[in-house]
Amino acid sequence: MKRAEVARYWEANAETWTRHVRAGYDIYRDGLNTPAFLDMLPPVRGLRGLDIGCGEGSNTRQLARLGATMHAIDVAPTFIRHARDAETAEPLGVTYIAGDGTDLPFGAGSFDFAAAFMSMMDMADQGRAFCEAARVLRPGGFFQFSILHPCFVPPHRRVLREADGTTRAIEIAGYFDATEGRIDTWWLTNVPQEERDRTEPFRVPRFHRTLSGWVDLILEAGLVIERFREPCVSVELAEAEPVLEDTRVAPVFLHIRAIKPAAPPANRPGSQRDAATPRARSNRSMPKGPRGKSEEWDDISKIEKGFPDFTR
Repeated sequence: MKRAEVARYWEANAETWTRHVRAGYDIYRDGLNTPAFLDMLPPVRGLRGLDIGCGEGSNTRQLARLGATMHAIDVAPTFIRHARDAETAEPLGVTYIAGDGTDLPFGAGSFDFAAAFMSMMDMADQGRAFCEAARVLRPGGFFQFSILHPCFVPPHRRVLREADGTTRAIEIAGYFDATEGRIDTWWLTNVPQEERDRTEPFRVPRFHRTLSGWVDLILEAGLVIERFREPCVSVELAEAEPVLEDTRVAPVFLHIRAIKPAAPPANRPGSQRDAATPRARSNRSMPKGPRGKSEEWDDISKIEKGFPDFTR
């Protein structure tokens, strides 16, 4: 799938997405994913940062409230319009730009850090996106991003529940199947039925790869992994928000922070390669699997009232 086609899907989603997340329907983002991401984040006060795939800007604004001077970019003009409107209503000094994370309109070394909240797995050329993030970082800067956990949210995932509704296990399949732009159709979990009756569900291109595939791309971009985290909710929050209880059985999200070395690592083949020039895309550890929406995905949507939120 070409990046222009990916952008068209996100532009089509953007108006409803903005309305739903601002209405509080994105419980996986608000209750777990963003708080855990910010808890893992190093201090950013006084730093210059970039949010790649910013959506309607809520997470960017949280970074600005932590004291960072933020720029943000997204492929969907409607997201950028809503983000700019929020900036006008409550100025935090954020600059929003419509553009593509695989072709960042910034010079080399422009930022102290970059962040990507649940956007990297939505890009058709993830290798180039990592190289671009590395290029715009200053030496010693970091890139922190969140994605769907490739091990526990592969192309097929089903929550198996006990009679009382608690999670017994997570059924997964298709971990090694490449999904190069499979269109998944779903709702944010907490969208009420009356809202579903009058709006279309999201249609999102998905680009799944294995965990080792993600690690390969990070290293090939010249970055060094510093920290992993697999967030789950507390017992207390799971009791208060039962929909999040499945994250105590297996993680839905994976958070990674990688550093751009101050100097290229010594004695590593390819370490002198220009990070702005990605290698040819590789599906190592990713034997080709079937494309297109699966019957299992339809079953999940019907049984679980919406798959866990692929949130920005």
